Amino acid sequence: MEIKQLMTFKTAAENLNFTKTAKILNFAQSSVTAQIKALEAEIGAPLFERLGKRLVLTEAGNKYKLYADKMVRLSDEAKMAVNGVEEPAGTLTIGAQESQCTYRLPPILKAFKTKFPRVKLVFKPAHSDEKAREHLMEGLLDVAFIMDICKPEGALKIEPLVKDDIKMVAPPSHPLVAKPEVFPKDLEQETLLLTEIGCSYRSIFEGFLHSSEVYPLDKIEFVSIEAIKQCVIAGLGIALLPAIVVEEDIKIGRMKEIAWKHREPPIFTQIAWHKDKWMTPPLEAFIDLTRKIFIEGKA
Repeated sequence: MEIKQLMTFKTAAENLNFTKTAKILNFAQSSVTAQIKALEAEIGAPLFERLGKRLVLTEAGNKYKLYADKMVRLSDEAKMAVNGVEEPAGTLTIGAQESQCTYRLPPILKAFKTKFPRVKLVFKPAHSDEKAREHLMEGLLDVAFIMDICKPEGALKIEPLVKDDIKMVAPPSHPLVAKPEVFPKDLEQETLLLTEIGCSYRSIFEGFLHSSEVYPLDKIEFVSIEAIKQCVIAGLGIALLPAIVVEEDIKIGRMKEIAWKHREPPIFTQIAWHKDKWMTPPLEAFIDLTRKIFIEGKA
């Protein structure tokens, strides 16, 4: 197999469109088709299949993409080393929830781009910790930020960065704001504004309510944490959210913290990547810089 074939396969696997792949690589479409067929013949398995008008990766294609990514990156790194290119280049695909992108990542990204201006950063939304893990396992992400309890992960390398407080919040006029302590039974008739299924602190919270035999009937689920905040402020319900996203709103009085004293297991912001991931210089640098900034308390 040739690097040109691997690059063609990698581009086609990312776009799932041979016409678009040909335009990106400045090839004739027939050349793209021929290279993919030659690669499939050498591997001994089909890499793509057509389902109606859709082009999709086969199971073999999904597995092979992980290795193709590594081989292309290793080739690029070898060229830089031979040609004396010291400044790293390439692309990092990062998964993060909205709260991390808004409140935690800007200082990390600013510092990284200052140090590595030739490295392209691509962000993919990870609306839940469960999705982030899935995308890391599938090779769709190079690295991800998750907010979860600390637990062993077989194929993933996960490092805790900082402990996160979780607060229950309500509009200032809500009756529960005045209570010295709020119990699970107090939430039975309330409207709960919830993050997406797969979010760790939502799962822990709902598990606690179920163990207390409390099953609120009125729930509204959101993908966006900012949308939940606006709905709390508008008086539509109460929510359980990371302190980093509600501290300013509580400070200026747009919402109030409820005295929910039933502490669940501690939640941490963590950085994660696949143990078999090819650790390119930009990826190693991004992880090291993230550690440094969190240790210094700047994120």
